[in-house]
This record gives sequence, structure tokens and C-alpha cells, in this order.
Amino acid sequence: MRRLKTFAARAFSLAMIGLIRALFAFLRLLGPERSSDLGGWLLRTASPLIPVNRIALANIRVAFPGMAEPEVRRIARGAWENLGRTAAEYAHLKTLFDYDHLNPDAPSRVEVEGIEHFTALKDDAKPGLIFSAHLGNWELPAICAQAYDLDTTAVFRAPNDPAIAAVVHEIRSGAMGGLAAAKQGAAFAMQGVLERNGHLGMLIDQHFTRGVVVPFMGRPALTNPIMGKFARRFECPVHGVRVIRLPHQRFKLELTPPLDLPRDAQGEIDVQGAMAMMSAVVEGWVREHPEQWLWMHRRWRPTMITAAAAQAGLAVVRSPVFKAT
Repeated sequence: MRRLKTFAARAFSLAMIGLIRALFAFLRLLGPERSSDLGGWLLRTASPLIPVNRIALANIRVAFPGMAEPEVRRIARGAWENLGRTAAEYAHLKTLFDYDHLNPDAPSRVEVEGIEHFTALKDDAKPGLIFSAHLGNWELPAICAQAYDLDTTAVFRAPNDPAIAAVVHEIRSGAMGGLAAAKQGAAFAMQGVLERNGHLGMLIDQHFTRGVVVPFMGRPALTNPIMGKFARRFECPVHGVRVIRLPHQRFKLELTPPLDLPRDAQGEIDVQGAMAMMSAVVEGWVREHPEQWLWMHRRWRPTMITAAAAQAGLAVVRSPVFKAT
């Protein structure tokens, strides 16, 4: 019976992988523009029926107190549309980034701002850290780094569904440089990248249970401190990069100058202060284009935040609006 169950589970997994590959093959036939339109339309249309849409609406209402309800729902629908477009665009990751830095005036669906910072990172013979967020198509920065031969390892969280995770990893592997799964023991691999003067790219806008408490969108949030810890240890430049989704299936990548991170009394980078600064940069991005962020994620979890703050010896003042501030 155990063997039969194992065989059935494996057969189901293989069938799901085949189905997802067939779906991506269909999206490739449609082309990047039409597949993006289809994915965006499907999730935007279905979003009111998706249970986690309630989380998105609640997050938007608290992040923008006093916002009219029609605007709240517009932002939520836009966030679902962006997610649907990004999912459909996975079928085209190898060809989606078509910017030619040697001929920047050539027609392209992608434009890049701050290209001089990419060049500096490549030529300074030092390790570097690049943080980003779930905005626009957040896979593009890693593809951009690969296109510029910037030795970069992208830290990613695999999708929960094993079949989707397998196909997405295949696609990422063919379009990006190094990849490091965010799992137990990953910190050692990430440290190795920096020790050989490589670069790490990481999304920092999701909840992290063992994180540090930083302000984000008017509420405290638990954030993974690993980028701040590496910045402190390696004294390396830290940049932010975001993707803005433009009309007509186009994108804009923006790389910030290196951040001047806060330091403690001993002159070393303050980890919590560094993560607060990075989170503030991300907050500015989200406020500028709120309809392009992943609002359906449970970013704020008051019970965990209160426990983390208490463990760190921080005072937590409760309020009827923010639950924990």
C-alpha cells in the first residue's frame, strides 16, 4: 500500500508538471503581449471570488486610512492583474528582457535607469547586495544582471506547489545566473557568494517569522535581517532595484545608488536600522505604484510582531487602527 501511494503521488506530480508545461507552451504561442493580457484579465476578473482578496483589501485599507472604497478596490484589482500578468510572463522570461545597453535608443519593451550603478557593481571587484520587492515583474532584475554579466545569485522562495516549483525553476535556470533557494542552510551558500566577491539579490518585502521589527506602510513588520547582517560583515555596497510596469506591456528597471546605511556607536552597520532603511525605500516604491504590489500576502502579523518586540526588549503600544505599533 505504501508503494502504491508513493507511485500514485509521483504519477500525479509528473502529470501536473506536464500540464503546467503544456500551459506555458500555449502561452509561448500567444507571445508575451497577448499572454500577459490574458493572465492579467483572468486574475483581475476572478479576484473578487478569490478568498485571499479579503487580505488584500484589508491591507490596503489600513495602509491608506481614509481612502475611498472604490479606490481601495481599484488598487486590489490592479494588484491581481499585475500578479496574473507576471505569472503568464514566466513563459517568456528568456526573451522578456530585450534592452541593449550598447544601443539604448533601439526599440525595446524594457528601459533601464541607473545603468551606471550596474557597471560600478561589475567593475569594483567587491561583493554587493541588491534588494528588491514584489513590484511589476520582479523576475526581471535577475535577468538584467545576467544580461550584463554581473555575477549575481538570486535568492528565491519556491512556490508551494511542487509541480509549479519544478517548472518555474527550469525557466529561471535558463534565464538567470545563480539561484539560491531560501531554505534552512541557505545562509552558508549566500555567504560563499559574497566571499568570492559575487552579488546577492533578494526580495525583502515579505513576512519573516524570525525577523527584525521595522516600520512598513505605517505598521511594524517582521523582516528578514540577512541583508543587513551581510552588509555589516562584508562592508559592501547595498543597492535597491525595482521594476515598474508601464503601459503597452513595457517595463522600467530602476537601480538606486548605494545606500548610506546607519551605523552603531562602534561604527559598524546597524542591522535593524539597515533593514528599516531598505524597507523605507520599498515603502516609497509601493506608495508610488500601489496597484503593482503583492497586497494579498499576510505581511503584517501583530501577534508575532508583539512577541518579537518583547523578546528584543522593545515596547509595543497597541492601537485600534494598527493592532501593534
